[in-house]
Amino acid sequence: MDQLNQLPIPLLLWYREHARALPWRSHPTPYRVWVSEIMLQQTRVAAVLDYYRRFLEAAPTVADLAALPEDVLMKLWQGLGYYSRARNLQKAARQIMEQFHGIFPNTYEEIRSLAGVGDYTAGAIASIAFGLPVPAVDGNVLRVTARITGDSGDITSPAMKKKVTAALREVIPTGEPGTFNQAMMELGATVCLPNGAPLCAQCPAAPFCRAFQEDRIGELPVKAPKKARRVEERLVYLLFSREGVALRRRPAKGLLAGLWEYPNELAGEASIPAELELPRASLELVGTGKHIFTHIEWRMTAYAAQAEGLDLPEGWVWADRAALEREYAVPNAFQAFSEYVKGKLGYFS
Repeated sequence: MDQLNQLPIPLLLWYREHARALPWRSHPTPYRVWVSEIMLQQTRVAAVLDYYRRFLEAAPTVADLAALPEDVLMKLWQGLGYYSRARNLQKAARQIMEQFHGIFPNTYEEIRSLAGVGDYTAGAIASIAFGLPVPAVDGNVLRVTARITGDSGDITSPAMKKKVTAALREVIPTGEPGTFNQAMMELGATVCLPNGAPLCAQCPAAPFCRAFQEDRIGELPVKAPKKARRVEERLVYLLFSREGVALRRRPAKGLLAGLWEYPNELAGEASIPAELELPRASLELVGTGKHIFTHIEWRMTAYAAQAEGLDLPEGWVWADRAALEREYAVPNAFQAFSEYVKGKLGYFS
């Protein structure tokens, strides 16, 4: 990986000229960097900006985050997906309050010990907020490094990640480790693109990038094929009364744990309580939707019904439009039906 020795100076010069202005970069406290990095996991920067602003307004400090009621936390996170990230954020905030006396830990090992913080996030916080010369290796960095060095190893493998981390540790500038790590992320996000052709003419590494020099851009990086997702056909029931739309809370563990949802069940496997006496004869087909999780794909068919006087099972609620918008966190998996629901609730308001 000798090409990496040539990378720091041109990369840092490029970054100073082309870095995007992002709120967590202008004031990189440990807390702000941490929140941004967790939000950015598997989520585009453009999608995070408004969430980040609202989150910092509601929980400007570690202590505020630790004290947030769970429903408020979930509502703040609604739409970002991967809700376990939010729960781990709060769990880690409480760790900081209890184990570190409310002071954000300042060593890589202690940061790494926080709930939901892996090698990459710990490296990002340690380097950006504390100036520690620790690499932060994510998918962007693995892709950039594989192309620059011409490495055909599988970038999804732990061995490749370990190899890249060790190589970057040798070249990371001790005076600007946070800037270097952010520059690597920025290069991968804006120039050395994951999907489609990379913008090699704009890349500061082009003169020594092996993928570019050897015309191997289409070959690199190498990624093992993903396993096929399991497909689930689900029936979704949108039940309305003058009190609102029926919601139930999902189990405390598992997919979308603890969030509110429209009642639903696997097609052919009734799980709606029999005592609910769902007015199936009055159900009207109102739409279909699809949502892709990491390992599962939901294909949903939604039915609606008026259900005045329906006695809801324990743990279910009627939510009017105001409560749905301000209080109950319904995951984006049901986004395909949100406009229909809002329209129906608006009719009764």
